[in-house]
Amino acid sequence: MRSWVQHSHQNLTPLDVAKLLGVPIETVYQWRRKRTGPRGFRVDRHLRYDPNDVRAWVESLMDGAAA
Repeated sequence: MRSWVQHSHQNLTPLDVAKLLGVPIETVYQWRRKRTGPRGFRVDRHLRYDPNDVRAWVESLMDGAAA
């Protein structure tokens, strides 16, 4: 994962997550609808992701793939 995410305290937008992971933004929204992606939260009407949650989610996928 990119080092800026590990040190960032700023929450990520769905577009940030899509760019970071190299997937279309619609994929991020599908993960949200299916509850299979990283944990997100709302700030008023805006969807945001904690960079630590995104990193933990990616690591869980990597752990599952290694098993």
